[in-house]
Amino acid sequence: MPATNPFLDPRRVQAALRGLELRPTRGMGQNFLIDPHALATIVAAADLQADDVVIEVGPGLGVLTWELTQRSRYVVAVELDKRLAARLHQQFRTTHAEPPALALPGPPVPPPVLHLLQADILDVSPLTLLQQAQAAWQAHALPLPAGAAPPPYKLVANLPYAITAPVLQHFLHSPHPPRTLTVLVQWEVAERITAAAGALSVRALAIQLYAAPQIVARVPASSFIPAPAVDSAVLHLTTHTTPVIADIAPEALLGIIKAGFVQPRKKLANSLTSGLAGIGLGRSQAQVVAALHAAGVDPSRRPETLTLAEWAQVYRMLRGDGRGAG
Repeated sequence: MPATNPFLDPRRVQAALRGLELRPTRGMGQNFLIDPHALATIVAAADLQADDVVIEVGPGLGVLTWELTQRSRYVVAVELDKRLAARLHQQFRTTHAEPPALALPGPPVPPPVLHLLQADILDVSPLTLLQQAQAAWQAHALPLPAGAAPPPYKLVANLPYAITAPVLQHFLHSPHPPRTLTVLVQWEVAERITAAAGALSVRALAIQLYAAPQIVARVPASSFIPAPAVDSAVLHLTTHTTPVIADIAPEALLGIIKAGFVQPRKKLANSLTSGLAGIGLGRSQAQVVAALHAAGVDPSRRPETLTLAEWAQVYRMLRGDGRGAG
């Protein structure tokens, strides 16, 4: 690492929490990383370059933010908690418009400029966030990222457990998704996201439709203050540059997949028939069985065993266009 991260000291973390009168809550997912090895693993997996634009969700006390600003001049951090956002503003030189409101224990740290926004990330589109950041950089006479506007970007974050799936969906389903996502998530969630045929879920398929996920490392619960009840994982996702299924709108395909998982432990013929009826696309079981056979899928299989390509072929056969798998 380029320098010693001042935010890793557990005593400093505890002092900061006391100074802010902040009691971390499970609902907010406020578990603060204090493990230098885990932090180094996240940063290495993100593979940041000096001109990369980086979005961080939930910077908290700034431990990851500090590392990001050491590696890239274009960092955008979005924090929901007003107390933490005020603290971050005082710790970092930012383009945030609000003046600092809280005193901070410990010596001041002057890392590079970042754009800080106090908001719920699920209420701000990635496109809007990038446009706001570019406008702020320009207003402060800072150099803008070269190339397209808005620029390509990477997402790097220690995600609160409770909003992992919504945040990933928010970015991956965006018209302007990140090139890569390097996130710290609950271990069991990472396992489900990276599952292969035989253990697939709607969540896994919904993410794998947009990106290729990979578990980089396991992070023990002891790496955080306070320690969560479970271990975490560094998860790296590379978004697909071309659609995995080119001829079907992702939302339409996901609708059929969700219908197929209505009764995930039942045979596909039964589960899909029930699920289609529930979304107003009723087919008789005989029609569903015929479509499955036409798609080359055994009707007695369970939904978790089908790959994206197989679901796409099932969709085509249900639609009745008779084309081969693509």
